[in-house]
Amino acid sequence: MNRIYLDHAATTPVKPEVLDAMMPYFTQSFGNPSSIYQVAQINKKAIDDARETIAKHLGANTNEIFFTSGGTEADNWAIKGIVEANKNKGNHIITTKIEHHAVLHTCEYLEKQGFEVTYLDVNEEGVIDLEALKAAIKDTTILISIMYANNEVGTIMPIKEIGAIAKEHGIAFHTDAVQAIGQVCIDVKEQNIDALSLSGHKIYGPKGIGVLYIRRGLRITNLIHGGAQERGRRAGTENVPAIVGIAKAMELAYTDFEAKNERIKGLRDKLMNGILESIPYSKLNGSSTNRLVNNVNIGFEFVEGESLLLLLDMNGVAASSGSACTSGSLDPSHVLLALGLPHEKAHGSLRLTLGEGTTEQEVDYVLEKLPAIVQRMRDMSPLYEEFMKNNQ
Repeated sequence: MNRIYLDHAATTPVKPEVLDAMMPYFTQSFGNPSSIYQVAQINKKAIDDARETIAKHLGANTNEIFFTSGGTEADNWAIKGIVEANKNKGNHIITTKIEHHAVLHTCEYLEKQGFEVTYLDVNEEGVIDLEALKAAIKDTTILISIMYANNEVGTIMPIKEIGAIAKEHGIAFHTDAVQAIGQVCIDVKEQNIDALSLSGHKIYGPKGIGVLYIRRGLRITNLIHGGAQERGRRAGTENVPAIVGIAKAMELAYTDFEAKNERIKGLRDKLMNGILESIPYSKLNGSSTNRLVNNVNIGFEFVEGESLLLLLDMNGVAASSGSACTSGSLDPSHVLLALGLPHEKAHGSLRLTLGEGTTEQEVDYVLEKLPAIVQRMRDMSPLYEEFMKNNQ
């Protein structure tokens, strides 16, 4: 059976070019970058070059780029570090109800430490109200942390406007851009972003590597203590192969950027519209236009999401019902609940996220198989039987 992978929001395969760039640093250039001899200094230069590549694609300066173990660490460092460094100014944080759990659980932890957190509502498309953001700001607000694009429904936030509001009030602004990188163009200076998190494995790079952009002059404490790596800001011997890998992945992500994303967007629209047209009682979750080019998230009434995923997998299609980080949970998606979906409809949602390797034939296959799978599940549902009986 040919396998079709439609869960690129969870992770992506490492591109051959990325692996080729990484390989020498596992075997030939294995030196510790903190050492002074030549074999080590070669690795130090590789890190410097990678930092320059990442900075260029974010509109940042090289000394504002710090390597982490992934997006989760970057989120933790940004949020904990900013509030710790600025707690003499206040104790109030503003975020949203649809953030990734790396942000939400960090904020919940800080609430237990005495910080106050406001969780902004979103509309049915997953976007915050900018006036509500302004109204939530207090004299004690020291951080606004709002994701660039949602990992489940793909909605893109008005980041530039949020950044302008934060700057006007003298509040630090952090954005989790893990899902957005490679699908949108980012300029941290133009968008008034003070801290930004990203991850390598979402852009065809290796797992276990991320980046935190920290605007020069931003007050932030260190999360990990130890040696003097990363200019004394993030201790631990640098993961040189992964750092080289994430930089190469970033470079490739923005090569032929518009053409690649336009092709994926065309496939996304064909898949999205095809599902909505062929399967009754289905509804798109999130915005039909203001969403990531690879994201399709559709809810099916009278269907249970986990069973749907299993049946798709039996037919060779890998998909998800939401964030991979919560795939073991029986609770409905907090994102879909925040969009206003009732529990039973939130349980019946399917996320399909396309990638650079997705083909039109694969989209056609899903459009062929999915309607029969959904109907098979509905035929076993007493709720569907009762609904049809009452609507004949």
